[in-house]
Amino acid sequence: MENNSSKDHRLSGRLYFLKFETSKINECLDFISSKQLHCRGAQHYGFPDSDRNTIKATGGGAFKFADLFKEKLGISLDKVEEMGSLVSGANFLLKSVPSEAFTYMNGQRNYEQIDHDDLYPYLLVNIGSGVSMIKVDGDGRYERVSGTSVGGGTFWGLGKLLTKCKSFDDLLEMSHQGNNRMIDMLVGDIYGGMDYLKIGLSSTAIASSFGKAVSENKELEEYKPEDVARSLLRMISNNIGQIAYLNALRFGLKKIFFGGFFICGHAYTMDTISVAVDFWSKGEAKAMFLRHEGFLGALGAFMNYQLVEEFPYPSHLPGDDHKKPDKNLNDNGIIECHVRVSN
Repeated sequence: MENNSSKDHRLSGRLYFLKFETSKINECLDFISSKQLHCRGAQHYGFPDSDRNTIKATGGGAFKFADLFKEKLGISLDKVEEMGSLVSGANFLLKSVPSEAFTYMNGQRNYEQIDHDDLYPYLLVNIGSGVSMIKVDGDGRYERVSGTSVGGGTFWGLGKLLTKCKSFDDLLEMSHQGNNRMIDMLVGDIYGGMDYLKIGLSSTAIASSFGKAVSENKELEEYKPEDVARSLLRMISNNIGQIAYLNALRFGLKKIFFGGFFICGHAYTMDTISVAVDFWSKGEAKAMFLRHEGFLGALGAFMNYQLVEEFPYPSHLPGDDHKKPDKNLNDNGIIECHVRVSN
């Protein structure tokens, strides 16, 4: 947090967001060290003595890399429960950040005005390596009701094996250049180019992901990696969208928010999830996404500090000038906020 004022024990500043892949954890540690991020709060912002050598952290990495943080930076990771952090982070964003939630259909973002009095209950679908689906009933009131192991890790793992991509971002970009119809079997492929209207399926609907590979006498290297990546992304996104809606239906939930680094603000991912929710709900439900989708847990962990007593509603995001956010501003966005320090 960048400090702008110290009056009345109040910190006024900005939250910045930056991500590192797990494989680049040493680059993350070097960045923290070079910016002295692990000690600036203790030195300048009035953190209690108990927090001076401790950083709140959540998720599997808080356990996996605890010794590494201690060795390289001399700090301990105070492990905050993951599901609770995700919910706290999502609640903060939905209640405190203007134009945080949006729908995505036909290449268009439509920002949603969130009614704070009618926010709960909702379904939070967090797509990381796997997928957790959490029914949120209020602040601190939640239940993980479902999930699937077919998530971002599946996309990245299979994609790496099938396309030789070196990074998750490269795989996403590759999928943007592909055509899944070269690999997926469509309804029209089965019915001679015709729709199957009796059950509501158009000729372009996917009947079988990767299905064409069965009937074609081709080896993997004969398929374009871009097409493979696109088909894989489509398959996983469709599956997540369908499971999410079925769980929302199960609990009678009307609002479904999707978060997690799998989405990465990627247009095709959001469009596929949106179409899946729209199709299975017959238009009665819609998928909503979050601008700071990949940082729910980090925000929740930050709010777990005892010194953070409040997050007043920020007037706008810096640079927005009360306009709608730029369509490309997502995970790297900045939140301007205030927190009260209790000593």
